[in-house]
Amino acid sequence: MPSTRRPVFYGDTVVRAAFVIALLGWGAGFYGPPVFLHAVMARTGWSLSLVSAAVTFHFLVGAGVVICLPGWHRRFGIPATTQGGAVVLALGVAGWAAAAQPWQLFVAAALTGGGWVPLGAAGINAIISPWFVARRPLALGKAYNGASVGGMVFSPLWAAMIERYGFPVAALCVGTVLVGMVAIIAHTVLPKSPSTQSPLADGTDGSDTEAGAPPPARDGTLRWSDRGFLTLAAAMSLGLFAQIGLIAQLFSLMVPGLGRQQAGAIMALATGCGMGGRLVMARVVGPRANRRLAAACSYGVQAVGTALMLLAGAHHAGILVLGIILFGLGIGNATSMPPLIAQSEFAPPEVPRVVARCVAVAQALYAFAPMVFAAVLSHGAAGAPLLGTNTGPFFAMVLLLQVLAAACVLAGGTAPARRR
Repeated sequence: MPSTRRPVFYGDTVVRAAFVIALLGWGAGFYGPPVFLHAVMARTGWSLSLVSAAVTFHFLVGAGVVICLPGWHRRFGIPATTQGGAVVLALGVAGWAAAAQPWQLFVAAALTGGGWVPLGAAGINAIISPWFVARRPLALGKAYNGASVGGMVFSPLWAAMIERYGFPVAALCVGTVLVGMVAIIAHTVLPKSPSTQSPLADGTDGSDTEAGAPPPARDGTLRWSDRGFLTLAAAMSLGLFAQIGLIAQLFSLMVPGLGRQQAGAIMALATGCGMGGRLVMARVVGPRANRRLAAACSYGVQAVGTALMLLAGAHHAGILVLGIILFGLGIGNATSMPPLIAQSEFAPPEVPRVVARCVAVAQALYAFAPMVFAAVLSHGAAGAPLLGTNTGPFFAMVLLLQVLAAACVLAGGTAPARRR
């Protein structure tokens, strides 16, 4: 009797490879700069404002580069672009460790900001998208969880390696592993495409594609004035601005009352909740689900969590932890939902450009989030801000931005069906 088992789907291998790329890319390009900031200040004695400006410049350069990413993928191919990004990112990290003049620091920031892009959100979406249609939510969720693991692994790893071996040695070691691992993946996994493999996208033979396909996408040329794009970009920007602004300050707010160890454990809990929330959402959001409504609900859960943190202050640890758990459940969805909404509303050739532009706009704005929220916390405060002491405006601003993000994503409505 012939076997009825389907052949192994190569797209699952691509997801595992993208997970590793996301882990390394976010570990060095997103979670690295905040740690680099302290290392550079300790080594050079430069001011916080100067080194913070370099961190902001890192994200601003990335915002400009991400717009070019779809074109680079078409011209050079995804494997070469991804490998090139890893090399540039590693050189930039080495530059952070070796900078002896401020201008050298900003050159390093430009390299890390640009090099991180092919390994970031838009790059991972481009790697995954050709292999998945109906199963794309779950595939992206699994791949993007590499970013969360990158935060859990690299944040303490950077700090420990820099403290024990020094920044230059840490940069050399991580950079070598980064370039080597991405080179292996770029040469062995990424060159293959669905057209050269069997079965087809989603691991099917094509017979059930229609039943599992997302709603018909829209035809036409993407315009910056497109309502669907504008509302999606605005929601992603507002949500990430609030999220990154809160994350950047939350640890320091908790340390005085809870201690470093407990505060670190709570931050790790939030990251873990982000992974869980992303996978749950990926399983709930089916091919024909209202993905904008799902994204709005995720922002709403985060808003409830922020409200609980506002009410908890420093004296109600249980309420504080519950609020952080609810906030954490939406951390991953802020990155993974916009590509899924774009998939359901735009024609396949447009999706990479929509995602790249949304990421570019969001990154250009959230680059300033840590500075803006630091100013809100320090305004009118006599000393270091503490939970429950002059933090009301801080949490209220985060809450307002999350509500606005939910409103923006809902304002896009359901796009009129466009034929493929």
